[in-house]
Amino acid sequence: MELDQLMARVAASRNIVFFGGAGVSTESDIPDFRSATGLYQTGSDGAYPPEVMLSRSFFRTYPEAFFEFYRTRMLYPDAKPNAAHVALAELERQGRLTAVITQNIDGLHQQAGSKRVLELHGSVLRNYCLGCGRKYNLDYIVNHAEIVPTCGVCGEIVRPDVVLYEESLDMNVLIEAADCIAAADLLIVGGTSLTVNPAAGLVADYEGDGLVLINRTATPYDSRANFVIREPIGQVMRALVPSG
Repeated sequence: MELDQLMARVAASRNIVFFGGAGVSTESDIPDFRSATGLYQTGSDGAYPPEVMLSRSFFRTYPEAFFEFYRTRMLYPDAKPNAAHVALAELERQGRLTAVITQNIDGLHQQAGSKRVLELHGSVLRNYCLGCGRKYNLDYIVNHAEIVPTCGVCGEIVRPDVVLYEESLDMNVLIEAADCIAAADLLIVGGTSLTVNPAAGLVADYEGDGLVLINRTATPYDSRANFVIREPIGQVMRALVPSG
């Protein structure tokens, strides 16, 4: 059985790297992007598609519309880690997993206890003033009296520390992620369609014999994988944690 073989590989590994996307957090009731109930399918209920409303130019031109959409469709302050997050934190605690690379911005990996988390697209938990650089937490954005949050020191707009469309990923994070993947003895990819670059391109550079894909639907990399599993990611990751 494929899962039994994978469990044996995990038990013998000491350099597992996990690469995850939006599907990792759907079991925490955070919608993904491209499924039938995802953000891109349900739309923004307005004149602009989500890709436009989450762009740098839209943020600059229509900050009120940006933050109305961002608050209602991108922030889930009450979300809790699910079985996948917890399992990954436990694998790290056991000394088997060396890094989590995530495309998510929800901070649930850290909340579950993971220490080394490379956030390719930033985090909603971090926010900063465009004027003076002062840092603010998520509560400041959620509870701000005005639609557009402004700095309590200089009055300039406070924006989320997330990568918007038309913006580049942090090159230092990207390089560190590439190094982790190159060194992995087991690369577990979960909850992502692997269609968004440059993040998805990181998987293409993996040359080992331990590529694991856990996703409900097919990905462009299925034919290259050593293991392809279509079961719910929380269930699979929980089963992969060695006991004792």
